[in-house]
Amino acid sequence: MAFIDYYKVLGVDKTANDTEIKKAFRKLARKYHPDLNPKDESAKAKFQNINEANEVLSDTEKRRKYDKYGKDWKHADEFEKQGQTRKQRTAQSSKSGFDDQDYSSFFESMFGNMGGGRERASVYKGQDYASEIRLNLLDVLEPHKQTLTVNGKNIRITIPAGVENGQTIKISGHGGDGVNGGPKGDLYISFVIENKTKFKREGSNLYFDYVLDLYKAILGGEITVDTLTSKVKLTIPPGTQNGAKVKLKGKGMPVYKKAVEFGDLIVTYQIKIPTDLSEKQIDLFRKIEKLKN
Repeated sequence: MAFIDYYKVLGVDKTANDTEIKKAFRKLARKYHPDLNPKDESAKAKFQNINEANEVLSDTEKRRKYDKYGKDWKHADEFEKQGQTRKQRTAQSSKSGFDDQDYSSFFESMFGNMGGGRERASVYKGQDYASEIRLNLLDVLEPHKQTLTVNGKNIRITIPAGVENGQTIKISGHGGDGVNGGPKGDLYISFVIENKTKFKREGSNLYFDYVLDLYKAILGGEITVDTLTSKVKLTIPPGTQNGAKVKLKGKGMPVYKKAVEFGDLIVTYQIKIPTDLSEKQIDLFRKIEKLKN
């Protein structure tokens, strides 16, 4: 969790050349592209990881830093700048006949220790961690608590109601320890929300198609439809058309971080044309057609 092995993500060796990396990326990108996996809720997260790995390994400079510094590769410029400063200081010491120990003794004899050193060590923020939580759609109807184990430590978090698939939230100060007294890194949690219901979710709204028989569409009547938490009776007006919609206000998903607000449930009527009519029923439709004409 503290370190993502980009080579493992793409399934290539550390000695892989640019062509092999590109080939592996294209193969995995096609396999996990969200448009090609509409029913796989985890495809988006996998696709993002594949993109991130390719972005680093296909860039010569980023790959060099990654190979050299591992999990701290994003701080490579600071590390190398600090190393260059040390080299320059050592070179200046050699030219003047002083080494590092001579300088230390010289300044301490003139000014005292001054708190321990000529130069304060560079301070860096700790490594950010990433984690993934998989939930069902019904799990996010209400806020609930969950315990995560991150880098060997248990972290108790509250998951807000209405969190969406693919959403990432940041928990400050729960990453790796800082360097030289720097602040701790952050924890980024990505959510994979599996939707096993008949409803399609878009933000806080839900959608589903209700198959309405022809007779009820023509004559009108009453039906009962499911919501995520209950059943609702609806009145069908006579002459209801195919594709007609009805909005059930407040019967959708909770709005993220707004506990008392909910989206809507939009029901679309799909009128089913009967295909197993008897001869008598067909004859009645012919008579109705003649009456119409």
